[in-house]
Amino acid sequence: MAMRPYFNRDFGNPSSLHSFGQKAKSALEGSRNVIAGLIGAKSEEIIFTSSATESNNLALKGVAFANRDKGNHIIISAIEHDCVLNTALWLSKQGFEITQIPVGKDGLVDPERIEKSIKKDTILVSVIWGNNEIGTLQPIVEIGRICRKKNVLFHTDAAQAFGKIPIDVVRDNVDLLTASSHKIYGPKGAAFLFVKRGILLTPILHGGGQERNLRSSTENIGSIVGFAIAAEIADERMNSENKKLLMMRDKIINKILRKVPDSYLNGHPTKRISNIANLRFAFVEGESMIMELSAAGIAVSTGSACSSPKLEPSHVLLALGLRPEEIHGSVRISLGRWTTDKEIDYLIEVLPRVVEKLRKISPFAR
Repeated sequence: MAMRPYFNRDFGNPSSLHSFGQKAKSALEGSRNVIAGLIGAKSEEIIFTSSATESNNLALKGVAFANRDKGNHIIISAIEHDCVLNTALWLSKQGFEITQIPVGKDGLVDPERIEKSIKKDTILVSVIWGNNEIGTLQPIVEIGRICRKKNVLFHTDAAQAFGKIPIDVVRDNVDLLTASSHKIYGPKGAAFLFVKRGILLTPILHGGGQERNLRSSTENIGSIVGFAIAAEIADERMNSENKKLLMMRDKIINKILRKVPDSYLNGHPTKRISNIANLRFAFVEGESMIMELSAAGIAVSTGSACSSPKLEPSHVLLALGLRPEEIHGSVRISLGRWTTDKEIDYLIEVLPRVVEKLRKISPFAR
């Protein structure tokens, strides 16, 4: 309901001075204030974009080119989302040095490895807060503290974490932060990048100078309004939803691992987002499991939804030290606000039967 007027009545451009434009401007700034308040930021520190991919591109490229006179070294983790990995790869072809920090078998980044990797010409560290495939939550506060001490900017891709865990950019030592609307049931086509006051970025879009000259393009008012409302709802329901999802997630993990021989959890057992469980099953292929489960009305994936059509092994699971055959036997199970206990019980009933069926015809099964 809150979005509808901006699609069928209030078409004003927020950059226009007439009354229609100013009405849109009011909605835009009201949404900005809401988002800023939820993460302990100032409203002028919120830059609206179209997606987390765009926000991450702006963060990495923006910092890189604005600070090239200070250095050309950027540090990321080995389990970043594809949009950060590919942005870093592109920057490496523009003369920047990229260091990828490995993770342990549980998917955790060791802050000490980041500290040891920081050099005099390091200008940025970027570490994903909650991984989109395995759900592992990183020690962001500690990493941010190290970056602050070393006078290095710190960015985190919080697309999976925003709305699911409390975030305060001041307390958490974060300089730049990415979040996305559709991850919290808001409309697609809206996201933001928090940019701490005083940080210089080179824009990647050039035009009319919207969003503090950092993101030219007429703002998507309807989706931004929807994003802000979705963020308020997520914040209000965070504790109750996490409690519910944690119980469901752990029920899946514990019962499936007990019922299915040669099954394993990918990622940290406790330091993880409440709505993701990534499990692997020996002697079966994830694609076959997905098809069998889909036929039974259950939707899971083999990796991040953005990359699931790819045939190559997940770079996140490779970073955990898994072999390609182990990776191809992995599935990601995602839960949400409307997941029911009945659906969880159904999954726990069906998945073991699917694995057993596929193992009977697998040439690799014992």
